[in-house]
Amino acid sequence: MKHDAALLVIDVQNAFVQGGSMPVPNGLEVIPVINRLMPLFSHVILTQDWHPLGHHSFASSHANKQPFQTTQLFYGEQVLWPDHCVQGSADAQLHADLDTQAATMILKKGLDPAVDSYSAFVHADRVSKTGLSGFLKERKVSTVYVCGLATDFCVAWTALDACEAGFTTYVIEDACQAIDLNGSLDAAWQAMIAKGVHRTSAQAVRDARAANKA
Repeated sequence: MKHDAALLVIDVQNAFVQGGSMPVPNGLEVIPVINRLMPLFSHVILTQDWHPLGHHSFASSHANKQPFQTTQLFYGEQVLWPDHCVQGSADAQLHADLDTQAATMILKKGLDPAVDSYSAFVHADRVSKTGLSGFLKERKVSTVYVCGLATDFCVAWTALDACEAGFTTYVIEDACQAIDLNGSLDAAWQAMIAKGVHRTSAQAVRDARAANKA
């Protein structure tokens, strides 16, 4: 932890918990775990999906397409989602129980109507960047811990891109929940481990922080 680590809290929004437009099973369970982790870090980055109406990742934007089918966009295959996290809607808000006062920065993503954005670092076209890597490196951050929703999509893409950007990267497994669409959770973990992402737990993070203070 110390000053060279950051906690990346991914998309803990109303959309992705019970009652939202695209709920992740057991999504609410991550919130108290994440809240207890935040004080251990000097830098806490919250991400927030923030889509315009008619976003191209919405199934409703494509004739004869249903949610969770796929289509080809200019940057490759795109999973089509239910309309979610529309800018300014209650669905798009960070969950009220999340301790947003602890945040160093809130990073909104998915604003381009033509490009989806799972990762906190690089959009789905794999060209456009969010600026997060530079923000962290300017602050001498070398290690990131990733948590939030959902493990197999936005958490995994963020972790993979963090590794690619040169950060030592951990995913806090019990501070995440997954969608697990057609085996996507196993596939995400295989990809993350192959890239060098480390699996850890909230307790291990707390123990490491206590050891650093000793």
